[in-house]
Amino acid sequence: MARHRILIANRGEIAMRILRACEKLGHDFVCVYTRADQQSGHVRLALASGGPKSLYRVSSYQDPSEILAVADATQATAVHPGYGFFAEDYRFARRVVQRRRPLLFIGPSWPQVRDLGDKINTKRMARAHGVPTIPGSDRPIYDEMQALELAQTIFAFQEDQGIGEGCVLVKASAGGGGMGIEEVYDLDSFRSVYRRIRNYAKRNLSDEGVLIEQRIFDFNHLEVQVLAEGGGRSAIHLGTRNCSVQSLGRQKRIEVAPGFDPGSLPYAFDAAGVLAAITRHSVHMALQVGYDNVGTWEWIVTPRGEPFLMEVNTRIQVENGVSGVTSRIRGRADCAQGVDVIAEQIRLGLGEPLGYTQDDVYFSGVGIEYRILAEDPADRFTPCPGRIEAFGWRPEPWLQVFTQVPTLSRGEEPYEIPMDFDPNLALGIVWGQDLAQARERGVEFLRGLVLEGTDTRGEALRTNVPFLMNRTQTILHF
Repeated sequence: MARHRILIANRGEIAMRILRACEKLGHDFVCVYTRADQQSGHVRLALASGGPKSLYRVSSYQDPSEILAVADATQATAVHPGYGFFAEDYRFARRVVQRRRPLLFIGPSWPQVRDLGDKINTKRMARAHGVPTIPGSDRPIYDEMQALELAQTIFAFQEDQGIGEGCVLVKASAGGGGMGIEEVYDLDSFRSVYRRIRNYAKRNLSDEGVLIEQRIFDFNHLEVQVLAEGGGRSAIHLGTRNCSVQSLGRQKRIEVAPGFDPGSLPYAFDAAGVLAAITRHSVHMALQVGYDNVGTWEWIVTPRGEPFLMEVNTRIQVENGVSGVTSRIRGRADCAQGVDVIAEQIRLGLGEPLGYTQDDVYFSGVGIEYRILAEDPADRFTPCPGRIEAFGWRPEPWLQVFTQVPTLSRGEEPYEIPMDFDPNLALGIVWGQDLAQARERGVEFLRGLVLEGTDTRGEALRTNVPFLMNRTQTILHF
């Protein structure tokens, strides 16, 4: 495999993990940083590993021309977008590979990013390949009678499910961010809500198309980690993870692999059967659409054990490590203690074959990933700006910590939390032989974590560590 120079178009812990994966695979790297990130760990690591020539300051992580100018100045041959920023921007991915000096894009091909980035289109593609999706429309509806007939079908479906008070979501198909959405609990009010949302969409979005879906209130959020070879020639999964512990804004805070634990917890449905079904459907769809890199198939599972595909994320995700720590590949010494999903993504993005089948993959133990943030869960998870004055943890063979925050003792120069971005401080991933041991180790890690500082008012820095510790006791309970 040719040696590449990979531009890491991201920041913080994910940039550090990509950098280490590049070194592991024998590739060169280039990092970028902004003024707000001068103290970030990815800046220190780039300087220590590659020297000044490996680090370029930019005005923004979101200026494609500036990012690609760095790629040209450093003669980079590939770009890794990480997550966020350009990771799911098909226009950026297309520009990377079609420019005068083309680069490799470490991610799915841009048509995949485009087609699966559209939730309506994803739903349509899923249904075409027999993958279950949330009951409702898979295209915008412009006709009121058609909308009413679909609403009647959904209410009848919910009645068959034994749902006492059914609910239908009416939402503007071109909307986003929670705007242009209303809940309807009976057919009598459906017409007026439909007209109101249609008029809102026409007035504000220049498209009066409306989507009609079943509203599912009580569910678990599960994910399937998929790896696929270029051209969609082969695909495998690295198991499932449960991401149901979230903030009020549906931001994940704890992820657990595997997604259910029927061996130690009671479920009102065949939990093992659900896990088998969503992995089978995810890999099947990846093969059918010709998926060609790392991706995540996101599912919701109802209390009756019914899985519905929600969306596909065409990128590496924050929680990739919790799937990696519980996965093994036979014949790969570097995977004896877990799979480096980012390294596998880079291999695939540079054109290497997958090199193994699903039969070569097996799973070991339970993993828990904690997202540690400067936020106040008691105040609607409000971000807490300030500085960190002491930070550290006790190393353990069963623990991985990924962070851009330097380890600090009281009296050392504090770390200013950059509020230009989400206040993510660290990821802690613990592994246990079973759920009980993983929980025990998770609590041990959180209790031993040193995280002290002050907010902008001079008061003690608020973090979500107590929230994480409290929720550890009920993970994987439905």
